[in-house]
Amino acid sequence: MSKSNYQNLLPTLKTELGLKSVSAVPKIMKVVVNVGVGKLAGDTKAIGAIADELKRITGQLPVITKAKQSIAGFKVREGDPVGVKITLRGGRMHDFLDKLVQVALPRVRDFQGLNPSAGFDGRGGYTLGLTEHVVFPEIVFENIDKVFSLEISIVTTAKNQDQTRHLLRALGFPFQANVPGKGERI
Repeated sequence: MSKSNYQNLLPTLKTELGLKSVSAVPKIMKVVVNVGVGKLAGDTKAIGAIADELKRITGQLPVITKAKQSIAGFKVREGDPVGVKITLRGGRMHDFLDKLVQVALPRVRDFQGLNPSAGFDGRGGYTLGLTEHVVFPEIVFENIDKVFSLEISIVTTAKNQDQTRHLLRALGFPFQANVPGKGERI
């Protein structure tokens, strides 16, 4: 979604959320795409392949995250690579979100829509996980060694999860219609 399309949504969101000013309407600040490498932590070639795939998906160079402390139960030492992440802002962020909503989510197997009561942190953030990265159009299935899952975190200026849900729905995120929330019975 381009910035001009977002500007067209501002008056509608302002009235839906009951806000007094257009500048109080929530905005998306950044999108963080993260992959935990798990058992591949010692395999630098596999981590490099994951980083290349993420670069192809997002159009930006990823950062390899390292363990902050040693955890004997997971056989992880301080400084070992534990993941790959990218923080997107501005135009690349909008392009990625547009590609996610318009192309990647519809290609997910048995996709029925996003659960409107899950993934919100209550402070304006939303996180969703994809079990296969091959749903993105840049990935050619025949050329990959391993399929990995990824986590997408969207950080907004919304004050609560209701504002976040309204913003994401206005941006085209396909939330399911009649899914009971917490405490509701089916």
